[in-house]
Amino acid sequence: MIRVKGHTNLYRDENSGAIVNCDSLAYNQYLNIVNNRESQKKELDMIKQDIDEIKSLLRELINGSK
Repeated sequence: MIRVKGHTNLYRDENSGAIVNCDSLAYNQYLNIVNNRESQKKELDMIKQDIDEIKSLLRELINGSK
């Protein structure tokens, strides 16, 4: 691989000509961000389900007391 001028983590693949980023620290940070977003989304989905269940129970309580 050939180093790209002016960039410490970028290299050009000699066979394909593609630019390759070899900054593993930035890649790991990106993966952490993606994983955090996924776990936050899962947590929000669980909260939404809980709220829907509470609403359903409240409706049953209101309708049952009449």
